[in-house]
Amino acid sequence: MACCMVSWLPAYRFREWVLSDIISGINTGLVAVLQGLAFALLVNVPPSYGLYAAFFPVLVYFIFGTSRHISVGPFPVLSLMVGGVVTRLVPDDSIGNGNSTNTSAINDERVMVAASVTFLSGIVQLLLGIFQFGFIVIYLSQSLISGFTTAAAVHVLVSQLKFMFQLPVPGFNKPLGIIYTLESIFSQITETNVADLVTSLVVLLIVFVVKEMNDRYKEKLPAPIPIELFVTVLAALISYFVNFEEKFGVAVVGKLEEGFQAPVAPDVGILQKCIGDGISIAIVGFAVAFSVAKVYSIKHDYPIDGNKELIAFGLGNIVGGSFKGFASSTALSRSGVQESTGGKTQIAGIISSVIVLVVILAIGFLLAPLQKSVLASLALGNLKGMLMQFKEVSILWRKDKFDCVIWVVTFLAAVFLGLDIGLATAVAFQLLTVVIRSQIPSCTVLANVGRSNIYRNRKDYSDIYEPEGVKIFKCSSPIFFANIEFFREKLITAVGFNPLRVLRKRNKALRKIRKMLKKGELQVTPTLKEFVRLDIDIYIAGGLLDKLERSAFFDEEIKPSMFFLTIHDAVLHILLKKDIANSPKLKIAEVTLQNGLRNRECTVRL
Repeated sequence: MACCMVSWLPAYRFREWVLSDIISGINTGLVAVLQGLAFALLVNVPPSYGLYAAFFPVLVYFIFGTSRHISVGPFPVLSLMVGGVVTRLVPDDSIGNGNSTNTSAINDERVMVAASVTFLSGIVQLLLGIFQFGFIVIYLSQSLISGFTTAAAVHVLVSQLKFMFQLPVPGFNKPLGIIYTLESIFSQITETNVADLVTSLVVLLIVFVVKEMNDRYKEKLPAPIPIELFVTVLAALISYFVNFEEKFGVAVVGKLEEGFQAPVAPDVGILQKCIGDGISIAIVGFAVAFSVAKVYSIKHDYPIDGNKELIAFGLGNIVGGSFKGFASSTALSRSGVQESTGGKTQIAGIISSVIVLVVILAIGFLLAPLQKSVLASLALGNLKGMLMQFKEVSILWRKDKFDCVIWVVTFLAAVFLGLDIGLATAVAFQLLTVVIRSQIPSCTVLANVGRSNIYRNRKDYSDIYEPEGVKIFKCSSPIFFANIEFFREKLITAVGFNPLRVLRKRNKALRKIRKMLKKGELQVTPTLKEFVRLDIDIYIAGGLLDKLERSAFFDEEIKPSMFFLTIHDAVLHILLKKDIANSPKLKIAEVTLQNGLRNRECTVRL
């Protein structure tokens, strides 16, 4: 039974959990406010709209979500993907609707684009959930998600440089856009606002140092130090009293809109232009959120439901988009705060949304003098975890080279082709590797390790035992029409000779062979039978007996008696058979053992 509100709320342990949830909610809410403002810069909309993205989806997830610990709201990767659509449809030189060219009109258009694509992604997620497509996440492997989020972190890093240097850099939402962005930044580097750059570097240094302390001493600290809050308050106070905006020309957040705007319907024209983007945002948002939710569900031992998660995030994005918010998922750092500060249920999420509500309705004006470069630094401060995923490349290379190649291809495609095209390219490449793996399976020759019932690749061990005249061949992939020839070649290589050639040599002359082939007396037969006709015994280990019987696989030469349950059973049978051939007195023992092993399955493991 899924743990949505109707299942966990009646069992809520009020006295034990409420204080922890309140403390966790307050801490998470403060972080959500700052991340909402910071990630709005990635979307290229006014910061106040980030607060809407941190408020409405939380309320919906409280009712429909199945995770008790994730913090729903803006996520840098999704924010950047939405921002890509925004800059593509409303570029910096946009003239807006009619002949209006002022900044306010352009911002209104961008807010509408962000809201519309968010609404569309919500519809996609809702439909996937209704039609039980929660399993779609299995097609996004962990290596693909890791490579994609790392590439997104690089895009976030580059996109925030213009706020750190305070340079007018246009958006380049196209292949190689990251190169064009860097070129634009470095071509204007001499025009950098030194005050913004110094502020950014100082904030980054402080945030990284404190976050490192939080990680290193997390077992000793009662709760992570809310460094984002301290830095924001301090920076806003300094900027207010020193008046950085007038003295140094820095860019500030400005007046935040108080209260909520009336809900709006999505723009149909915009929806038609961003269908692909909406699908990409929907899938990435769900994949990231589900991955994080799964980690906490395993840690705290409760179930989550993929289909209900899709419905919860779908409805959250529909509502959030209607109120001019942008796409939501879950931020790893914010969810870490909610869980590590004692959050037990989504009551903590509701408390965090109350904190966001207070800022929206009452105290948002206090953040008006805050420099945008501070928000940019806070956004970058949350990228450490994603950027550290570069370490996975060497680990994946040792574990599985296919997964390592998927990571690298995904990363390069997403960096240089853009997040939308890069994701499609990565999924296509991953599916291609599945085909390649199935057509070129890993085939090995096994040997007994340590004189036990354990059989492993003979190349990996020194203390091995191989019974004389016995070859144990293992194929790691199911055998079907596309890889049968590859399997046959590897089997022949492992055995050391081609049975068909030996069979031909047994004939007295090549002329006689040709005559027999013409008369149909000699035919090229399928693998396995070729060995049988040379009086070479074949034994198969694995759960294939029922399937092969249904497929009419057996005949007078290929019989069910060649199947054994394990490799060791088959080897024991072979050794006993050899002993019996050398000593007729052991026939009684043969009958006893065969009765015990009959109809069990066994040495070419398929």
